[in-house]
Amino acid sequence: MDIKLEEKTKNALIWIVDILNKHQIPFQISGGFAAKMHGSPRPLNDIDIDIPQDQFSKITSEVKKYITYAPGYFKDKKWNLYIMTLNYHGQEIDIGSADVKIYDNASQTWLPFATNFEKSVWKEVAGIKVPVMPKEELIFYKKFLDGEHQKVDIEALS
Repeated sequence: MDIKLEEKTKNALIWIVDILNKHQIPFQISGGFAAKMHGSPRPLNDIDIDIPQDQFSKITSEVKKYITYAPGYFKDKKWNLYIMTLNYHGQEIDIGSADVKIYDNASQTWLPFATNFEKSVWKEVAGIKVPVMPKEELIFYKKFLDGEHQKVDIEALS
């Protein structure tokens, strides 16, 4: 499937993937971008990428001038993770740790959700091949999140 991306999104994706590959950091496209690559019709908000937490230090100095949220722990009512946010020429990129916790309202507990890089599905976008979170894993965690865009993604991926 060939998805249409804005120029700023293509440029940001190519830029960050080049950096990750240069430093030999395992990664996986996740979130709404992964859903879009699997066929979700909704507009793209940002680029979500998961990497191992111990790999952040390898890229921090190289992406420093684009950091809007320095690498650190972030917790809100749904997410508990280590994250860094970048803004590359108008395109937001969230780089999160591969080990996150998602809050389950039904059980009122934090559920561990670890990225399994070996289960990545390889897709081509913007002229490059990238590892993408499998549909089943996207559907699993999106069911715990709120918002109309999550419902759109789940319906498109099911």
